[in-house]
Amino acid sequence: MRSRYSAFVTGDVAYLLRTWHPDTRPARLDLDPGMRWTGLEVLDTGEGSAFHTTGTVTFRASYRGGSLHERSRFERVGGAWVYVDGEFPDE
Repeated sequence: MRSRYSAFVTGDVAYLLRTWHPDTRPARLDLDPGMRWTGLEVLDTGEGSAFHTTGTVTFRASYRGGSLHERSRFERVGGAWVYVDGEFPDE
């Protein structure tokens, strides 16, 4: 999760796509160049240890002017954790 947040901060689209599950990965990703991320707070995790094949991370990512609250699902694919999808608990 932290590495993907860092990729959003730095605009590393290639890393974000590489760490996205092949079944849910978009064909392209256009990041807003004006977005200024200011912090990440991991609120909760579920599973995701070396013994699991799935896991969740609930986080709040702050940006100038607001924040994003998401519960993300991850799966292990080829030994690496990849982002599957997320839901927004505040909606």
